Amino acid sequence: MNKNESLLQFFSAQSAEIPYGLFLINFVLAAVLAHLLGRLYARFGHSLSNREMFGRNFMVLSMTTMLIITIVKSSLALSLGLVGALSIIRFRTAVKEPEELGYLFICIAIGLGLGAQQTVITIVAFVILSALIALNRMVRGREPGPSLYLTLSAPRDRSPGLAAWTAALQRHTRDLRLRRFDETDSHQEASYQAAFPDLRTVETCLEEFRTRHADTRVRLMDDRGIGT
Repeated sequence: MNKNESLLQFFSAQSAEIPYGLFLINFVLAAVLAHLLGRLYARFGHSLSNREMFGRNFMVLSMTTMLIITIVKSSLALSLGLVGALSIIRFRTAVKEPEELGYLFICIAIGLGLGAQQTVITIVAFVILSALIALNRMVRGREPGPSLYLTLSAPRDRSPGLAAWTAALQRHTRDLRLRRFDETDSHQEASYQAAFPDLRTVETCLEEFRTRHADTRVRLMDDRGIGT
């Protein structure tokens, strides 16, 4: 027997029969756990995007991961083939928030655990993680108010001035920081980073600018991603 035949026999000996009954049970269980995780994310998540829509992807991700692990763990040749396939695949989908990445890793962990037939430890870990997520939300209590990046601009001859702008914002914010001020012969523009108690306060602040500083243009942007 030459070296090539020995290597072929080694790879063929690695194949193992997949227990179909256990596979179906874990496959359904992966769908159930992923669905519960999606509901958990919709209830306790902090993302401003559509959490329910994003949570619908959890079931597909967990079940697909479990299917892949179940197949490749029964054969060393398939495992090596998976490594080669992943080396040429590029995932370009941007994850907007770290929280989303955390939930995606939980989905993958569910698929990995059930695919490796570690059913009990996967369920126990999922229950503990779910309890910690809910407890963390309860401890943190009410959601913090919006933190926004504001840009105020007006023609110079009709601008109330930097001091008036700052005073108006200070009446409605918990924390206010001037980030930039530009002035030309015809224009004034100021940029602030501001933390508001709630959305109602933001509307009150905008109403004040509409009535008292009608010539001032106000632009709002979420300050996540803007360095402090």
